[in-house]
Amino acid sequence: MALKRKSSPLNIHESFSDVALLMLATFIFLLVTILITSKFSESHQLPKLQKDLAQLQKDLTQFKDENAKLKSNMEQIVGMSPDSQMEQALAAAGLGQGKNRKDFELFIKGLKNLPGDNLHLMVDATGSMHGVTTFLIPVLRVIVIRSGKRLNAITWFSDDKSETYMGKMGEMFDQLMRGAPFIGYRETMGRAFTSAISKAPAPGAYLLIGDEPSTDKLPYLSIPSPVYTLPIGYGNTQTDWEYETLAKKTGGKMLHLEFK
Repeated sequence: MALKRKSSPLNIHESFSDVALLMLATFIFLLVTILITSKFSESHQLPKLQKDLAQLQKDLTQFKDENAKLKSNMEQIVGMSPDSQMEQALAAAGLGQGKNRKDFELFIKGLKNLPGDNLHLMVDATGSMHGVTTFLIPVLRVIVIRSGKRLNAITWFSDDKSETYMGKMGEMFDQLMRGAPFIGYRETMGRAFTSAISKAPAPGAYLLIGDEPSTDKLPYLSIPSPVYTLPIGYGNTQTDWEYETLAKKTGGKMLHLEFK
């Protein structure tokens, strides 16, 4: 009778080797899958990224050209007399004659009647204001000169961010031109006023310039000086209501000019 062959004992080294080979095969499979997926994604995303990059480069070139033009206009205005500065800036803004010119003169007269001898400009620097940047700063300069007030500070605001500049008038306008983003979509005016109050002394009056209502709560009772508001353009009922309310609650006045 033949003897049964004893089964060979389990070889632990062979078992570990099999597991290692299985793990290696799994790793290679996953690596190949990742590489294929990555290549597939790149083939679809690369054209879009290239298109977006080209658009950004185009926008950057446009912004640089506009900035250079603005600087050139500023340099020309600085060398002029106050009256010549006013005429050139108002003509560029569509305020050289007619009803708009009369409104502007009344606006200046109103500023001269304000208490104190200085102003703090509050400027909306969101994307909706980008279209007026080519003449905004020259007009602001004329406003300050003709008002007979000293420019105490300038604050811009956009998307929960704001900056307050103090110093000489030319330096502050230069900082505004370089620092204000004129991008974004949230007019965080309340936060800007709170920050401006803490960073600069109370002026004779604040002058707020913008084209859309605030997206946050305005601290009416905390604003230490009258706010004169200047909504740019007609047609935004909500903006007009908020700017008029802000002016009334702080002892100021809403002034409306149409920039063409």
